[in-house]
Amino acid sequence: MNRLIATAIIGLLATPALAEGDAAKGEKTFNKCKACHSIISDSGEAIVKGGKTGPNLFGVIGRTAGTYEDFRYGKDLVAAGEAGLVWNEEEFNHYVKDPRDFLRKTLEDKKAKSKMTFKLKKGGEDVYAYLVSVAPAPEMAAEDETEDKSDD
Repeated sequence: MNRLIATAIIGLLATPALAEGDAAKGEKTFNKCKACHSIISDSGEAIVKGGKTGPNLFGVIGRTAGTYEDFRYGKDLVAAGEAGLVWNEEEFNHYVKDPRDFLRKTLEDKKAKSKMTFKLKKGGEDVYAYLVSVAPAPEMAAEDETEDKSDD
């Protein structure tokens, strides 16, 4: 019984937070984003073929800003990540509305810049919901640890 309850709790904690937006609308809105961004799974599956001017957005939700290995970010986005910026719904929506202004406020630096010049005035919450919908499944390592401990 304890194993069942622990598994249920871990399952709830491991589930990505539900996004407030509409993933179907976000998929359509992402057409504006794919000029620069693609969504390519870790196995190489092209969920959305897009440009390479921006980083691959597969798994961006919950990732520390400026840390995707195969992309050269601007120094200010890297600095924001080093200061603790992790892409959640609130941060993501503020960033896509006005990337430069977001970084200036986040870093408290009037000269901060973003390599992303596009501004998505509406629909950021929908794009976020879409990115959540295509995100990798959460790792179940915590569940495995719980099972190991309950066997003792």
